[in-house]
Amino acid sequence: MATETVAKPRTSARVHVQKFGTFLSGMIMPNIGAFIAWGIITALFIEKGWLPVPQLGGFGETDGKPNIGLVGPMITYLLPLLIGYTGGKMVYDVRGGVVGAIGTMGVIVGAGIPMFIGAMIMGPLGGWTMKKIDSLWDGKIRPGFEMLVNNFSAGIWGALLAMLGFYAVAPVVSGFSAGAGNVVQFLVNNGLLPLTSIFIEPAKVLFLNNAINHGVLTPLGVQQSLEQGKSILFLLEANPGPGLGILLAYMFFGKGAAKASAPGAAIIHFLGGIHEIYFPYVLMRPLLILAAIAGGMTGIATLAVTGAGLVAPAAPGSIFAVLAQTSRDSYLGVILAVLLATAASFLVASVIMKTTKHSDEGDLNAATSRMEEMKGKKSSVSSHLTGAGAGVGTAVMAGPIKNIVFACDAGMGSSAMGASVLRNKIKAAGFPDVKVTNSAIANLSDTYDVVVTHQDLTERAKPSTSSAAHFSVDNFMNSPRYDEIVDLVRESNTDGGTSDAGATAEPDAGTSGGAAAAGAAGVGAGAAAAAGRGAHAADAPAAGQAEILARESVILTGTATTRDAAIDEAGRLLLARGAVDQGYIDAMHEREESVSTYMGSFLAIPHGTNAAKDHIRKSAVSVIRYPQGIDWNGKEVKFVVGIAGVNNEHLHILSSIAKVFTNKEQVARLEAASSVDEVLELFGKVNA
Repeated sequence: MATETVAKPRTSARVHVQKFGTFLSGMIMPNIGAFIAWGIITALFIEKGWLPVPQLGGFGETDGKPNIGLVGPMITYLLPLLIGYTGGKMVYDVRGGVVGAIGTMGVIVGAGIPMFIGAMIMGPLGGWTMKKIDSLWDGKIRPGFEMLVNNFSAGIWGALLAMLGFYAVAPVVSGFSAGAGNVVQFLVNNGLLPLTSIFIEPAKVLFLNNAINHGVLTPLGVQQSLEQGKSILFLLEANPGPGLGILLAYMFFGKGAAKASAPGAAIIHFLGGIHEIYFPYVLMRPLLILAAIAGGMTGIATLAVTGAGLVAPAAPGSIFAVLAQTSRDSYLGVILAVLLATAASFLVASVIMKTTKHSDEGDLNAATSRMEEMKGKKSSVSSHLTGAGAGVGTAVMAGPIKNIVFACDAGMGSSAMGASVLRNKIKAAGFPDVKVTNSAIANLSDTYDVVVTHQDLTERAKPSTSSAAHFSVDNFMNSPRYDEIVDLVRESNTDGGTSDAGATAEPDAGTSGGAAAAGAAGVGAGAAAAAGRGAHAADAPAAGQAEILARESVILTGTATTRDAAIDEAGRLLLARGAVDQGYIDAMHEREESVSTYMGSFLAIPHGTNAAKDHIRKSAVSVIRYPQGIDWNGKEVKFVVGIAGVNNEHLHILSSIAKVFTNKEQVARLEAASSVDEVLELFGKVNA
């Protein structure tokens, strides 16, 4: 895709590390509750705990037999198996998770020590290899033999993976763990551990810390905690002191929006544990990374001198989580580490802010946008920063709204459906002259007043549409943002072209409050139609359109039970029609991995990426109903509409589908339909 290709030369190395770290974090974070449970049991019941219980803590004997307890088995078996299962499930759903857990067991037994790194290898490996094996006979198994083949293939391959883990992976990971542990011990013995802050603190701001924290520090910390009852490694990255010191400096010496938002950010950071909220403040003044490093080094040095540590990871990095996981003999050291880290960071940040000339006015939004670009997605706390000083960001239009574009990756399915829904709402509000088009993100130009995208695509759309107001949605069919856009149109188009709309638009780093330029409002109809690839093509059948939705492409009871299988089933119907080749079905899966095609109202519309249009031979639509529903990225889907479109030939059908799925009565009729003709009639396309 053009947008990604352009960005790759500048950011590929950082993005790859981010993705790797995010993947590692994805295996650890869902299981943090189990880590906390283990930490509580360890802190309470081990021999040096608050309430020593031999049977639970695993020390002493009962009736002449050594007590096993909960601490050892949980850390040796439960936590690695959970990580292995999660890693496999991330790659290939539950089936991949089961095979990943089987492979992880081989590493556990082969190593004899907590195998977190081994689990992070075997889990995804098990899921990926099982997915590849299943693809070899996908669609080739005779009906009635699916369960037999699936169970035996998973069992046989899982057994082989367990042996691979036992004989090959376990020795390698054990050697790595021993070597890494020796390096850490060397740093501790020589008083060099604080120097790790030189790398850790900048990595945090650049969102590169997950690879270090979850890939190395957490596994080594758990091993150290098992042997010594605590570990300093858990607090190398999680100490909230450095970030708090920077925010305090902004509270005293900052200016404008940065100073106004700092107190709230400090509360979210210190009490809520969401450290990313202070990253934009560092990005505004890059020299402040020195303050973060000074705070981190001070905190680590304090922990080393006092011999303090945590019994388990503190996640999120809230002071409450830190204290909850603090070892019984380490409260003084941990509290001092946080306080002194805060003080050191505050002092250095204060000096920098007082001795350097810099205006914080207007920079916070830009810094927040840069932070989100580095993160690769919307920050959960950015609204606090971008809304500081003004309550909420409002879209202020410089003139009447004439052109709205709904953009997605391919400009074929999601955007067409969303544009149809929004177009109908704007017409119903009495503004039929407002053009609502759809487009691929790669084809966008800065000629629109309003740009609507899925929330995961907004940052990609902004560079080429910097003068537009941007709205992000997560539900294509029933998003509340559509009503906000209608209100914005009503305000802008009835007050002579200037108004302060009540709609809350996504802030745009390149404009003031996402304002649309006055020139954009004057774009001619021809230009809008060209950029939007057919402004109102969805309102009427395209010339020469025939058999876009055929009777043989409608299935009332689908056989798939998973998202990926449903995509395959919808794609095979398109393939059988001669509308696409196999490469398009692969692109449908690629599209789903980047941005979900779940639309709301039990509907998903899988389709290929923008780059896959060469695999389309003619326009076609397939419709499959799943009465029992299937899981679609955590959402229930009962209707899957596969799409392959040439030019705008398929948009009339999508418009009909959109009208059905925005009407609860029509959806109910579709659920109760007993014949293909009823479905075709509802979609307004009965074939002869």
